[in-house]
Amino acid sequence: MPPPRRQGEPGFTSRLSTYRGPTVRTARAVVRGLVPARRPGVRPPLVTYCLIGLCVLVFLVSPLSGLDPAYGTGHAQLCAQARYFDRWGVIPVELWHGTLAPASLGLPSGCPVPARMVKVPFLSVLTSLFVHGGWAHLLGNMLFLYVFGAGVEERMGRARFAVFYVVTGYVATYGYALGHQGSTQTLVGASGAISGVLGAYLFLHPSARVTSLFPFLLFLPLRFPAWVVLAFWFGLQWIAARTEQAGPAVAYLAHVTGFVFGFAVTAALFRPRSKLAPQAVTRGEGQP
Repeated sequence: MPPPRRQGEPGFTSRLSTYRGPTVRTARAVVRGLVPARRPGVRPPLVTYCLIGLCVLVFLVSPLSGLDPAYGTGHAQLCAQARYFDRWGVIPVELWHGTLAPASLGLPSGCPVPARMVKVPFLSVLTSLFVHGGWAHLLGNMLFLYVFGAGVEERMGRARFAVFYVVTGYVATYGYALGHQGSTQTLVGASGAISGVLGAYLFLHPSARVTSLFPFLLFLPLRFPAWVVLAFWFGLQWIAARTEQAGPAVAYLAHVTGFVFGFAVTAALFRPRSKLAPQAVTRGEGQP
């Protein structure tokens, strides 16, 4: 079985600096600034924290972390990882045609084929949001969820943010599956939903100052408005999605779909409502 296609981590490191503080002048200050300060009177983003905690917990007990000796080592661990991805990840063709037979999953050579696999493709979209392909994949996604999720949750409220996150994950995954209807490559990761959080943040906090480290700028810490950073990120995802190739890689189409959906839904929910000014009553023949 080919390695899973990751809803991969974004390609640069950012920190939220909506809360005003000292100017970041050194890389050390940037690292410290990854922890956003809380404003007085603002409730902690419990949904964001719970989502991060669940993703970390699921990863630690999975065969991907390498911490559980029950999965074995070497080839045995590789087989366990492949079966884990097939069981809990999304296989695009299954969303349209039903669960594949275990023998057709393409496990690595020498891996025992399970007799049957209990799997509901629609629910696998939900479980895949908490499955990650490695430490870098997990940490990259959780960093962006931690930095941008709090600001969106604060504006939306906990219940609406939780629903928004899950629905966006479904939309991003189905958007990817629609463009790869015959693919049997497993899709895992939370960044389709996190991309929706970025889209929501762009609408809600476009002028918030974000300190970013861009590789092509020698990782210098530079401050930009959020709309510049997120628009640049979206442009990279769009270009990558247009040139996306088959094989193990990042599911850029899921990123683009999630971002656009998140921005559009947030704009619909939070756009300013125009108030009609009361008009003077016209005096006419019918007036007393």
